[in-house]
Amino acid sequence: MFTQQDIAQIEARGLSVAEVEKQIENFRKGFPSLPVVRAASGGDGVKQLTDEELKAAEALYEAEVKNLKTVKFVPASGAATRMFKELFEYVNDDKRTAGIDKLITNLEKFAFFPELAKYLKPQIDDKDTVRNIIIDGLQYGAKPKGLVTFHAYKEGGRKPVEEHLVEAALYASDGKSATIHFTVSPEHQEGFEALLKERQSYYEDKFGVKFNVSFSQQSPATDTIAVNPDNTPFRTDDGKLLFRPAGHGALITNLDKLNADIIFVKNIDNVTTDERKADTITYKRVLAGELLRLQKRSFELLKALNEGKDVEAEAKAFLAEELCCKLPADASRELVVKTLDRPIRVCGMVKNEGEPGGGPFWVRDDEGREQLQIAESSQISKEDIHLMKEATHFNPVDLICSPKRYDGSKYDLTQYTDPKTGFISSKSAGGRELRAQELPGLWNGAMANWNTLFVEVPITTFSPVKVVNDLLRPEHQ
Repeated sequence: MFTQQDIAQIEARGLSVAEVEKQIENFRKGFPSLPVVRAASGGDGVKQLTDEELKAAEALYEAEVKNLKTVKFVPASGAATRMFKELFEYVNDDKRTAGIDKLITNLEKFAFFPELAKYLKPQIDDKDTVRNIIIDGLQYGAKPKGLVTFHAYKEGGRKPVEEHLVEAALYASDGKSATIHFTVSPEHQEGFEALLKERQSYYEDKFGVKFNVSFSQQSPATDTIAVNPDNTPFRTDDGKLLFRPAGHGALITNLDKLNADIIFVKNIDNVTTDERKADTITYKRVLAGELLRLQKRSFELLKALNEGKDVEAEAKAFLAEELCCKLPADASRELVVKTLDRPIRVCGMVKNEGEPGGGPFWVRDDEGREQLQIAESSQISKEDIHLMKEATHFNPVDLICSPKRYDGSKYDLTQYTDPKTGFISSKSAGGRELRAQELPGLWNGAMANWNTLFVEVPITTFSPVKVVNDLLRPEHQ
């Protein structure tokens, strides 16, 4: 199937021929549907904290944070193409929608308007105005969301990268420093670095915190081969194989390289203004406190089990009641230890108000365990899709995780994925149809075999910007 030139191309990416053949086999066989049991809900997989539990969790984190190494992990790759899709259709295809009308009518309400105004000449028409947002002028159509001005303040506009600095100072700092890691595309890293060079010292002075900022890029070794509709390798016009980024699930390798006690994970576009940040700050601390509480007990039980003590029944109860993982009735001691000895994550879940995205579910795995996972509709069979409609909560990508073992070593996070949870999509290149393959999503299949707790958080902690007019919502004004 592959020529010597193909093999050289494959190995140059850090892949093996066997791995690529496995990817092609996935295209042929497809991925199985997720064995969902039911949607998780309040009191059944989604914990609803009492006021006392909220205060205790936040107090625990605040007491421990000075002794912890914390990192804020922000996936920030890719251009903001989807955010400006409507604008491109207007400029390129003359397709004027209600969204374009809303944009033009409210132009001065956007935080980026002062920057845009420099490019607007008198008597400019609407199409040229839009062109100056996405192609000329601001050139936002070729920039990542992290470098788009989202919010207006008295001292000037603020971009998502800056809002994440502010958040890090307020909940991911030991009082002296805060560490932030952005995953970026190679072509955008320079833009991030330039913004930080200009603005980082301002926020350090404002909050009295030193920021340690680092970047990583999605490894070419995590890319997947593209195939033709008949599942043969897709070749470009010059005869080379085509590889494509395999979605954010590939970032599990980036996450795995971080050395930290606590890692806060949050998307680049899920930010709000300072006056609305209070709930976000509180609940990030609360989720971290819940993780520390669960981890402490988990470590105690693992230590006792590994010393041969008779705590098997306690461990089973802890898994079922606190970590929402129900083992088979005849589970062996070995399975108890194996299940307890996994990375832990605590994920915020908001009540379903019609926003798109995956949700919390109970899933049965190959070892008979019934445990929690975040699932997307594409992972669920037609027979089970009604369960998606019954979901009371959805995933805002608001999670805290820890890669540390009870003995102080670190888990290899790449060993806790579920490779069966990827999915296939139809794309095109050079005007030709192709089939593409995505790896299990970062908070879906890439963390499928973690111990997981879902905690209900208020909708005020979720302020994503999927399309440009979302910036007109109150949480961004």
